[in-house]
Amino acid sequence: MLYPMFAMVILTFAVAIHLFRLRVKAVKAGEIRISQFRLNTGEVPDAMAQAARNYSNLFEVPVLFYAAGATAIALAIQTPAMVITAWVFVLARVAHSWIHLHGNNVIHRLRAYMLGNICVLVLWGLLVASYASR
Repeated sequence: MLYPMFAMVILTFAVAIHLFRLRVKAVKAGEIRISQFRLNTGEVPDAMAQAARNYSNLFEVPVLFYAAGATAIALAIQTPAMVITAWVFVLARVAHSWIHLHGNNVIHRLRAYMLGNICVLVLWGLLVASYASR
């Protein structure tokens, strides 16, 4: 479970770096004022708004993934099905971020998002079932 969790951390930092670069570019181009970041107010370029929303999204459902992973590690319950489900979640979140930041096809993004959510639910189900069967 540690490796899929680490992959999610890498994805989160990759999106953060992407967002930072977009913000610096927008300030340098005069598209936004640096003072807008005090309270995150005012209009921002679409690409920056998308990246900010994607970054925020990486702290929503993935929190449940991290909790399941940490619990599995702490309880020494890491079945192959759990590890595979964790990797499918990571791949779904990579796809979700890629779609969100490149083209933003809402239907494709929704499919990746829902696959990730289902994976987290399955992961928790497998964790509870494995724990109960001890």
